[in-house]
Amino acid sequence: MDDQTPLDWRDGRVPVSTRFDDPYYSLDNGLAETQYVFLAGNGLPDRFKDGFLIAELGFGTGLNLLAALKLWRDSGQTGQMRFTTFELYPLSAGDMIRAQAEFPEVADIAAELAPFWEQGATDIDLPDLQFRMITGDARQTLPHWTDQADAWFLDGFAPAKNPELWEPDLMAEVGQHTAPDGTAATYSAAGAIRRALEAGGFTVDRIPGFGRKRHMTVARKATA
Repeated sequence: MDDQTPLDWRDGRVPVSTRFDDPYYSLDNGLAETQYVFLAGNGLPDRFKDGFLIAELGFGTGLNLLAALKLWRDSGQTGQMRFTTFELYPLSAGDMIRAQAEFPEVADIAAELAPFWEQGATDIDLPDLQFRMITGDARQTLPHWTDQADAWFLDGFAPAKNPELWEPDLMAEVGQHTAPDGTAATYSAAGAIRRALEAGGFTVDRIPGFGRKRHMTVARKATA
C-alpha cells in the first residue's frame, strides 16, 4: 500500500486525514465506537454464520476489520468470515500499524495481520477470514462487484467533508449489493443519507449515537 494519505496525529495517537480534515475514528474511543456503531448496529454477533459477508465503504486504519474478526472469534463462530472493503486512499502499512497499536484489546489480531500490510497485501486468506480490499473510487468499483453483503459498514469521512462516499447513486449501489434482510449501519444521521438509503431499498431507523454523537443510522434491506 502506497502512502497516499498524509496524516496529522492528534495528541500523538488519533490519526487525522489532512485530505478530509477529519479523524479516522472517534476521539473518545475508536474501538468502542466501532463495536457500538458497526457491530451492534448490524446485529452482530447474533447474525454470524459461515461465509457471512461484511462490506465496507472506507477501510481507513483497518480497525473495523480487527474488531469484527475479534468478535467472530470471541463468539465461537466456526467457518470463515468474509470482509470486502472499498478504499480510494489506502494508508501506509506503518500508519495503519501505528493507529491499531492504540487498542490493546485487538493487539493479537493486529500483530497477526501486520505482516500482510507490510507486504502490501490486498487479499488475505486465513482459516476464519477471507479479506479483500478493492482500491479505487467506490462509485466506479462497487457497480462491478458481483457479491451481496450481509452487513455494510458505511464508514467514510463525514458527509460534509467526503460527500462522494454518500451520494444517492452510491447508496443505491449499496442497496443493490445487499442480500435480502441484509443490514447497514453508519455513525451519520444526516437526513440526506437516510433518504438515500430508503431510496436504495432499505428500511431506515435513527437510533442513539455513540459518545458525542446524538444519533446514528441503521438500515435493513426490505425483502421482495
